[in-house]
Amino acid sequence: MSEEKRKKHKNGPETDMPDQPGTESEEISETPEQDEEDLQTRYLRLAADFQNFRRRSEKEKNDVYAYANEKIVLELLDVIDNFERATDHNWEAGEARLMEGMTMILKQLQDVLEKNHVEAIDALGQLFDPTYHDAVMTEPSETCESGRVTRVMQKGYMLNKKVIRPAMVVVAAERAE
Repeated sequence: MSEEKRKKHKNGPETDMPDQPGTESEEISETPEQDEEDLQTRYLRLAADFQNFRRRSEKEKNDVYAYANEKIVLELLDVIDNFERATDHNWEAGEARLMEGMTMILKQLQDVLEKNHVEAIDALGQLFDPTYHDAVMTEPSETCESGRVTRVMQKGYMLNKKVIRPAMVVVAAERAE
């Protein structure tokens, strides 16, 4: 091989190609003002990315704190449901003190949940909304228009404005005429 062919073979086909953008020759031709402007732009973008990262991290941390109790709250809701069923029961005259005690415990549990930003979903008479309600069945109703909740089978609850348990409801159906 001749000396010229060896150089071409050694350096590859790039030596025959004209300069492409982003090659070393372009970097040399930039002025210091352009370099400074590019660095300033990169700095501002990096600072904005860091700011967004901090906001996102803070939001995730707040969400963890806000919804950390969700699992235990869901289990407590079952206990509250049972207390409500017990207080709805027709007690005999001799059991009035037991009924009073159960009502006090139920009230105390509800107060604890309220302090921890748990609130019951008001469903009775409302328009059916699948975000807050879980329709168990439909029934014709003389008193409510179609699509309204006529009965609540199980209360629904929200934790920090997030539905953690939708209300199980019966919805009024169209009247058959």
